[in-house]
Amino acid sequence: MDWNFLFFKMEMTTDRFIDFFAILIIGVYTFCLLAIFLFSLTYLNMLRHYIRYQKNQKKPLPKLDKEQLPAVTVQLPLYNELYVVERLLHCIAQLDYPPEKLQIQVLDDSTDESLIVTQKLVADLKKSGILIDHIVRKDRVGFKAGALKEGLKTATGTYIAIFDADFLPDPSWLLKTIPHFNDPKVGLIQTRWGHLNRSDSILTQAQAFALDTHFTLEQVGRNLQNHFINFNGTTGVWRKSCIIDAGNWNGDTLTEDLDLSYRAQLKKWKFVYLEDVVTPAELPVVISAVRSQQFRWNKGGAENFQKSIRNVLKSKNISLSTKWNATMHLLNSSMFLAVFLVALLSVPLLFIKVQWPIFSIYLNLLGLFIISTLIFFSCYWVVHKKFYGGGMGSFFRYIPRFLFFYSIAIGLSFHNTIAILEGHWGKKTPFIRTPKFSEQTLKNWKKNKYLLKNFSAFTIAELLLTGYFLFGLIASVFLGEINLFGLFPFYLMLTFGFGYVSYQGLK
Repeated sequence: MDWNFLFFKMEMTTDRFIDFFAILIIGVYTFCLLAIFLFSLTYLNMLRHYIRYQKNQKKPLPKLDKEQLPAVTVQLPLYNELYVVERLLHCIAQLDYPPEKLQIQVLDDSTDESLIVTQKLVADLKKSGILIDHIVRKDRVGFKAGALKEGLKTATGTYIAIFDADFLPDPSWLLKTIPHFNDPKVGLIQTRWGHLNRSDSILTQAQAFALDTHFTLEQVGRNLQNHFINFNGTTGVWRKSCIIDAGNWNGDTLTEDLDLSYRAQLKKWKFVYLEDVVTPAELPVVISAVRSQQFRWNKGGAENFQKSIRNVLKSKNISLSTKWNATMHLLNSSMFLAVFLVALLSVPLLFIKVQWPIFSIYLNLLGLFIISTLIFFSCYWVVHKKFYGGGMGSFFRYIPRFLFFYSIAIGLSFHNTIAILEGHWGKKTPFIRTPKFSEQTLKNWKKNKYLLKNFSAFTIAELLLTGYFLFGLIASVFLGEINLFGLFPFYLMLTFGFGYVSYQGLK
């Protein structure tokens, strides 16, 4: 037997396998960069319309006389909200609306002592003459969607306003929203979220940064173009007949709000977004609470892509541009998967560039996709100016805020990727609520009984990823002679992002 020939064949086979593996990595990396770039272009388009919206003077809406105001039901879905239920009910009781036309439903699925607290609060409000019902189900079928659907059976209002437990609407909230139903085709009025604790920490600042962009640039940008927008689960008011016509609430995804939004708009109901009507709420102050919220939102987004995309693409009632925007909207959460893969594959690409110089020109050209980051940077700057003002001083404060936000968002990408994959694969998990605190307990968050006490496996994975990207950081320096030092800022953000998230998990 010719052993030299055999070893030669094995070496050839191994080289081909390594070549194939290198090409596969480059292909996936390129595809993910392209997906992020296309997503950034939809942001740029929304930015263009948002700037136009800011320049145009809005027409004042005529006020309705109290005799003309329709009956409204306010639904308050609760599940073990011991720390915030009293604050919520006292706030809702202050709504400025004819009492005979306002029904309040407390949809309480609680299983702890908060149930007794709520019963007493509701009884006290009833004695003061407020029309309020405490609805308790025997089981939690359908989670929040099931509670809303149950309440709808006895809702007397023509319109249904919904508030989560940590939201505190202004007394004039209904008077600012209900008149926008003057068009009988309008099925939903959605308003903007505010933040009670925006400045508490880097973590709350990063969340506010992301949410402000969604509630200004995204919602306004889509709504101006008559593209699909989504009910955000709270601080919105529905036309009851729209909910029924769209098929009512359904708990088969973790984001029942996005699901009903798409079903309603596919039935040609119009949605109106009011940027100027703001309702403040708490931002999660600990990483475990952020994780549970992010997991639900991102998995639910993927579930709704699987559920709704075919109906969107097959619809003859919507334009191609709306179909494209809806596709990007439903894939919004899935961008975390693309971001995580780009980060993960960037380290082996360092060595592919060293080992296969033939790919150097192509890989250098991929650096042009930094335009995606520049687009996001520009979009978030416009939003930042709205809340913090313009000028050079504001801009220089904006840069570190953007970098912190971007790093933490990347640091959560592994956790969110698992949620996204579960959503696309159809794995079912229960609806995990986000723990609430109230202003009195925000400083003493460790005493919150609803916080997860278990050590998360995600923290271990994120610690390992911190080390992985620290290795990439070092490698980009020592391989700098072949033009890899440009990746140093990217690895710095990755190391900080995963390091910060894992540190918070340990804490």
